[in-house]
Amino acid sequence: MPGFEVFGEEEKREVLDVFATGVLFRYEFGAQRGDVWKVRQFEEAFARYTGAACAQAVSSGTAALKVALAALGVGPGDEVITQGFTFVATWEAIFDVGAIPVFAEVDATLNMDPADLEKKISERTAAIIPVHMLGAQARIAEIKAIADRHRIPVIEDTAQAAGGRLGGRHLGTFGACGTFSFDSVKTMTTGEGGMVITDDQELWRSMSEYHDHGHDHVANPGGRGGEGRRFIGFNYRMMELQGAIGLAQLAKLDGIVAAQRQNKAILKEAAAAIPGATFREILDEAGDSATFLAFMLPDAERARQVNQILRDNGAGAINFGDNTWHYYPRWEHLLEAKTPCKGGWPFSAHGKRRVVYDPAFLPQSAEIISRTLVYQVPVKLAEAQKSTMLEALRKAARA
Repeated sequence: MPGFEVFGEEEKREVLDVFATGVLFRYEFGAQRGDVWKVRQFEEAFARYTGAACAQAVSSGTAALKVALAALGVGPGDEVITQGFTFVATWEAIFDVGAIPVFAEVDATLNMDPADLEKKISERTAAIIPVHMLGAQARIAEIKAIADRHRIPVIEDTAQAAGGRLGGRHLGTFGACGTFSFDSVKTMTTGEGGMVITDDQELWRSMSEYHDHGHDHVANPGGRGGEGRRFIGFNYRMMELQGAIGLAQLAKLDGIVAAQRQNKAILKEAAAAIPGATFREILDEAGDSATFLAFMLPDAERARQVNQILRDNGAGAINFGDNTWHYYPRWEHLLEAKTPCKGGWPFSAHGKRRVVYDPAFLPQSAEIISRTLVYQVPVKLAEAQKSTMLEALRKAARA
């Protein structure tokens, strides 16, 4: 899965272009940089690749979510619906703009269940964030249809699904905007970094300004700092070194996905022999980014038994029911309202509790996740690793 598996001369050449200029900042310094604008080039290339009209590079996938929410005007008093199986960044960003996360169930796709989404919509719902979790498509067409009926914008959290498609269309292009992560373990990586794509020019303009302290980026004789500002912002800028790496990685992305699909098919064939095993529902196999293989056993006990065999043979799988970063009932800092803020924000404000979360709130998700095992799919599956994994799966199938 991680793009660092294919780091090579291409990334080095792009980075050396930046070092040759001495300019790491994405804006200004025109006389020094010799027309080298790596972040701008990366944005343009990513927009072309996905088919989006505009792309805004930022410092992380988390920042991408925050910038998108802020540009859409989401803030205190609002609710944002997302899913209870995601990375914590999804709901951290919601809290960070002052809104309250509302969690929906996942279904056999391991992504947002549209039926439960409809139940969670209220008059305070200001946005919906489905997640293309573990590299595969959410039911984005159904989710978008529900959102459109209620006139609620959709932000696609595509952090783990760069290169994924649905019906030939890139994930991240269905909603008002789509966010991506390029951190150190993502399908393509810039070490840290993120991107927001959209077809809405005004939304892009707001994101561009917000991510850079509100600067409108209009050329002016006074140079940087002399621009106008429609509103306050913050610093979520990507620097030129990240943009340089991103350009090289983006050129490799389709090849990365193709390699993952081959390796996933090998592992899936072996896992299919395990009695009672079924697989996560993939809405469009041809558009799967294949970053993960997820398979289900009939119940949680059987999943534990199978995974113990896999562990004993050097190829243990991930059970997200035990994972503290991605699964609602394991988010102790959310459930216990832990915060460094003395006033209790974001869980409390002005001495009053804003929200309380029940660990048993998502029973459908709990049942699915408890019996699901997951392998991260490498880009380069070494023979020794492949042999170990296949032998462990064969032993699990015989047990």
